[in-house]
Amino acid sequence: MFPTPIAQTSQPVQWLYRIALPVLLVVWLLPLIAIALTSLRGPADIFAGNYWGTPTQWQIASNYLAIFQGTPLARYLLNSFLITVPAVIGAVALSCLSGFALGIYRFRMNLPVFFLFVAGNFVPFQILMVPVRTLSLHLGLYDSVLGLVLFHTAFQSGFCTFFMRNFILELPGELIDAARMDGATEWQIFRRVVLPLVRPAIAAVSILIFTFVWNDYFWATVLIQGDHAMPVTAGLRALNGQWVAQWHLVAAGSLVAALPPVAIFFLKQRDFIAGLTMGATKG
Repeated sequence: MFPTPIAQTSQPVQWLYRIALPVLLVVWLLPLIAIALTSLRGPADIFAGNYWGTPTQWQIASNYLAIFQGTPLARYLLNSFLITVPAVIGAVALSCLSGFALGIYRFRMNLPVFFLFVAGNFVPFQILMVPVRTLSLHLGLYDSVLGLVLFHTAFQSGFCTFFMRNFILELPGELIDAARMDGATEWQIFRRVVLPLVRPAIAAVSILIFTFVWNDYFWATVLIQGDHAMPVTAGLRALNGQWVAQWHLVAAGSLVAALPPVAIFFLKQRDFIAGLTMGATKG
């Protein structure tokens, strides 16, 4: 039923694994290596087609300084934080409440309501482009940070509720019953019993949603037009010149834009792994 551990396989399979793993890792990293090298090149190398060779002109500091001095990249990064952080807080907070209700209480419409949250994750987001844009125009939220925050909060709440409900459902019912017998209110049970127990799950889903919202490009281009609210993923196109594509600046900006989610993952990877494996073992 489960794959055999590599250490227990035959010798040829182990040798194949040791050879194939580094090769596949290098192939997977090739695009990142190309972007990193491009961010250190001068424009002459790119125009000459020198994409993979050693740069003839190293611009390690000048390219990264140029994206902050000559473009509004710093503003885009700030906008991304202003959009992502409130959206993560809102989606996770709402999902903890809805997950608690769906995981603890038993009522007739429990499963249909839960399936509504799950079904929303399967709707292709492209078909929502026109109604969401029209709704944001009617509500006066188009081309604003608040509009993008509210959209991401609503759109990510379905996945977060699915995630949190399943974790809360695995909590021992005896804990909830004991708290009620001690006179705790439902809010006290949620805040003092449930939340501390699902803290690893909250950390895991927060990292996932931070990555999803930070890397969003589609909705940033649909709902935002001006630089005042443009996140960094959509703002990278401003690093190109009007007539000439400045790929060395785009590459440098892409690496800078990728740093926050990567840094958060490595700083919180222990909580992330603990949240994903929570409830995987019994006893």
